[in-house]
Amino acid sequence: MNIPRIGDIDVAYTEAGTGESVVMVHGLAEDRHTWSNQQAALGDFHTFAYDLRGHGDTTVGAADATLAQLGGDLVGFLEQVSGPAIVVGFSLGGTVALWAATHRPDLVRQAVVLGTSSVVGRTAAGFYQARIEMAADTASPEFAAALRDDTAAGLAVATEQLDRVVAARLAAVGDGVGYCNAAKAMAGLHQDPLTPSLATLSAHVDVVGAAHDTFCPLKAAQIILDALPDGHYHEISDAGHLVNIDNPRGVTEVLRVTLNERN
Repeated sequence: MNIPRIGDIDVAYTEAGTGESVVMVHGLAEDRHTWSNQQAALGDFHTFAYDLRGHGDTTVGAADATLAQLGGDLVGFLEQVSGPAIVVGFSLGGTVALWAATHRPDLVRQAVVLGTSSVVGRTAAGFYQARIEMAADTASPEFAAALRDDTAAGLAVATEQLDRVVAARLAAVGDGVGYCNAAKAMAGLHQDPLTPSLATLSAHVDVVGAAHDTFCPLKAAQIILDALPDGHYHEISDAGHLVNIDNPRGVTEVLRVTLNERN
């Protein structure tokens, strides 16, 4: 594990392999270990997986609850650590990747986003607000139960892993400050969608959905695709929203295809 200072935070990341640089960005209530299977399997790429602000082993700094700050953290990582790269993001991480691609096309050569949204509806915004309130005390039974419910809803196949995944997500969340910060940033997409900015993207974007994803269904992927000048859709079968738990092999396979087709 490496922990450089980037801006106002100490960013924990792991790297593996050699070749073209690929930066991997995890989702809400996760950490860099989300990508451990892909880092092990894609040895012909130089992969970097980092913990988002306030998640895992990355400090929270002066968090301002904006997508711009989370996207700026990714830009800082690209500038200081990996150099220009293909950026792969899941859920929240995909939204962060799209923000960076729109603002720094010189650093994001290609984006691959899985289970990602560029706009948040009223219901989803209410969901984030409810979780933010509970996360004021991540040690409470209420927050643990809510995170367990959310995790269960995100699994379509690997339900036997529920307890393990919940424990890992609680560890990634820690005191909840980073979780609340990121949840507020996502809720902000209700009033200020990222969608209009996608028309300016020069990089190719691969949009990846999961057959049984109820959090980011095909409609969310289609909104992104309709806005992109250069986008392509891929779908992973036998998976819900937590696609890298339900079908990690499927994630690896689609990444191998998308990473190699542009290089």
